[in-house]
Amino acid sequence: MSAISTAIVLKRASKVYYEGEIIAGVVVVESNTDVRHEGLSLSMEGSVNLQLSTKNVGIFEAFSNSIKPINLINTCIELAPPGKIPVGVTEIPFEMPLRARQAVSPGYPGLLETYHGVFVNIMYTLKCSMKRSFLNKPVNASCQFFVQYRQQEAGPVKPVRCEVTPASIRAAGAGARAAMPHFQIYAEIDSTVCALDKPLTGKIRVDECSVPIRSIELQLVRVETCGCAEGYSRDGQSAALVTSLISIYQMLTWNDNYKIFYFNLANCYITVARSTGEGHDLPPESVRLQAVV
Repeated sequence: MSAISTAIVLKRASKVYYEGEIIAGVVVVESNTDVRHEGLSLSMEGSVNLQLSTKNVGIFEAFSNSIKPINLINTCIELAPPGKIPVGVTEIPFEMPLRARQAVSPGYPGLLETYHGVFVNIMYTLKCSMKRSFLNKPVNASCQFFVQYRQQEAGPVKPVRCEVTPASIRAAGAGARAAMPHFQIYAEIDSTVCALDKPLTGKIRVDECSVPIRSIELQLVRVETCGCAEGYSRDGQSAALVTSLISIYQMLTWNDNYKIFYFNLANCYITVARSTGEGHDLPPESVRLQAVV
């Protein structure tokens, strides 16, 4: 019995491309016998899809049903005409330009960056299809690649600062605040506009604390808001799962010789810092600084 498989291999290992570049690679066909086919084609697809989450209902569900996916790219080329592929491993090279199908909106004249969110997905995929006779199923393969914007000149640095004291913790009640030790902490993010491939940097300064400090935690959380004129839906809880999956979590150990901590964190949207005193745990909302990525 014949066995055949196909795979798409890109020349660029990172699979990250910019608009206007050429996506090059090979389609690998492996078979233990000669294979007759009715043509081999390769398509490039890119779309914006709105998806429902189990946590959102009502207004968001109502208007999401009326929104269709937005096609950004839809290109197809022929890799091989009908014929026969010999036994063994066959590599078929290809090149496809990465160009937008049309302008998405006046604010986004070209392609949109790849994005995997709670409500919105922007995906780009290469799909290979080998057509066969009506007695045999077609053989398909797919490969996702990523689109990013080209780097631009960095704007002026505008640090964002905030102060954390027992009185500034909104999640704690009056009784909890009274039981907390006295402390005063300053947090600073160097810039709230960050590239996805650049780290988020800043510092935490401990000016005063009435009890010994065991540790200081930095946690990254992504909050996604999606909506239109009918209403908005916001989800930040699922971002905690994303945070743990991609392991962007850092512990800073207290050192008596230093009271200023510098952090360097990558791929984050919102930074939350939490200071823990002996016997007292502050809620995660202690420091909340938003970084637009």
